[in-house]
Amino acid sequence: MNHEQLLILGILTVTVGLFLWGRWRHDMVATAALLVCVLAGLLPAEQAFAGFGHPAVITVACVLVLSRGLQATGAVDVLARHALPANAGPVWSMTALIGLGAVLSGFMNNVGAMALLMPVAIQLAKRLGLPPGQLLMPLAFGTILGGMTTLIGTPPNLIVSGFRAQHGAGSYGMFDFTPVGLAVALAGVLFVVLVGWRLVPARKQVGMEGFEAGAYLTEARVPEGSQSVGKTLRDIEHSLEPAGAQVVGLVRHELRMIAPNPWRKVLAGDILVIEAEAEALANVLSELGLKLEEAQRPREKDPATDADAPTPKDAADATDTADAHTEVVLTELAMLPGSVLAGRSASDMLLRTRYGINLLAVSRQGRRSLVRLRSMALQPGDLLLMQGPPDAIAEFAADAGCVPLAARELRIPNPRKAWLAGGIMALAVGGAAFGLLPAAISFACGVLASMVWRTVPPRAVYSAIDWPVVVLLAALIPVAGALESTGTAKVLARLLLEHVAQGHAVVGLTLILVVTMFLSDLMNNAATAAVMCPIALGTAAALGVSPDAFLMAVAIGASCAFLTPIGHQNNILILGPGGFRFGDYWRLGLPLELLVVVISVPLLLVVWPL
Repeated sequence: MNHEQLLILGILTVTVGLFLWGRWRHDMVATAALLVCVLAGLLPAEQAFAGFGHPAVITVACVLVLSRGLQATGAVDVLARHALPANAGPVWSMTALIGLGAVLSGFMNNVGAMALLMPVAIQLAKRLGLPPGQLLMPLAFGTILGGMTTLIGTPPNLIVSGFRAQHGAGSYGMFDFTPVGLAVALAGVLFVVLVGWRLVPARKQVGMEGFEAGAYLTEARVPEGSQSVGKTLRDIEHSLEPAGAQVVGLVRHELRMIAPNPWRKVLAGDILVIEAEAEALANVLSELGLKLEEAQRPREKDPATDADAPTPKDAADATDTADAHTEVVLTELAMLPGSVLAGRSASDMLLRTRYGINLLAVSRQGRRSLVRLRSMALQPGDLLLMQGPPDAIAEFAADAGCVPLAARELRIPNPRKAWLAGGIMALAVGGAAFGLLPAAISFACGVLASMVWRTVPPRAVYSAIDWPVVVLLAALIPVAGALESTGTAKVLARLLLEHVAQGHAVVGLTLILVVTMFLSDLMNNAATAAVMCPIALGTAAALGVSPDAFLMAVAIGASCAFLTPIGHQNNILILGPGGFRFGDYWRLGLPLELLVVVISVPLLLVVWPL
């Protein structure tokens, strides 16, 4: 090996070591490796940041934005509600949950799919009487498996496709990963739901004993055409049971009934007083076709003295205008002792007139008010669920003596925008799948459409992108290029072939898959794919066989991080809620990885002949 090869190999060894150590973030380590390669003369300075324009990097960023649109509009909530059985046993419930997670992961960011379905999994675990971890770990692994089925399912697939294009063979199509990836995902999901979940340690949920907001008391109006019209209150209570919510009152013609007859039928225009957790509000409203009632009643318009006071129609128009042109968020505020709101009601505060925001619900632990929400006298310690532009809510909090709670994802579903978000994603996927546009261009068009129709507000586009992942990819792609341009990849491939594979292509293919899986368990899967692709190409060239099977082995191996919590973000997400320890993952992960090897190697040889 010459000095350049030794140098790039040393840089990569230190880089992988720093990835494994975990002292610094992966994007910092990758950027340092890139800069060292430039300073050492292994990369021309003008090519140092070419990775930021790489199609794989652009596509990853765009898919993250489109995934945020599906999440924020409630599109996936609706899908989950209709796809999951209500009263099935553990096996069927897990099959539906994990299968849905795998399908979603094929077309959206798998971390986003996991985040969306985590609350569903925790609720399902309570219903089935299981520790949360016994559903969370199978769900995490299922979403990881689902990502390997399409080009956009996971960043390693996009990286592998990019290396193939650079090698002169063109990019992979949207569903080129499907024949092998789908078979592996199906086998993995079946193993997990039939056998694997029993291998997960039954640990108690940790990290949830701290502050609990309690249930919010909110008012929801029954609009014309709602599926709740004509139902009895008992029927509605039954529908709310899975969400842990209940109807505690009914308002009809401005008269509140504290304990209404359960056989009373609901009419259009009624207001249901509902007690529910904040995270369950979206499901409750979507399930029953309800619309949140704002706590501030618009004042009547007096042409002589109050020409600017909003009528109900004006107020609705103002809300529609705000929704169309500004970002509207849900924020939880806690009233501090000494707050100027103490003893005042929502009607007294004129929230819409002064701040352009709405009070949607109030949580008062251990106590239930008997008055209308808009007339409730607020007290220090109350939690307020506010809706409006972030700046306006921040201004109100500062003026009123309130502090925001720790951020958590709260959504109110918007059916029209949910259909828009789903349609935009479908068109973007279709444009790339049928070769009408390159993947990066197709998904960039989808992002632009999302901004125009505000399924993702423009100011939220950049926060939707996981920038450390983008920087990691953009920095490592040129470094991996240096590994190939210096001939180091060919040298490493030859060493593997001579000393391990001994010239046998099938052994070499299996070795590439196993090494990639091992690295993916210890470092970022995108980084693993970027490091292993040049080695896979070099191995195929040395053997004189087609590189496709070797590249696909890298794609599969990089997506199989099941042994540790650090191998994939989905594994980290469940660490606390599942009460897991570092050594808990291999009990299910090891047999699952062995199953992947047994199934994928023969399929790779059939679908992508050497």
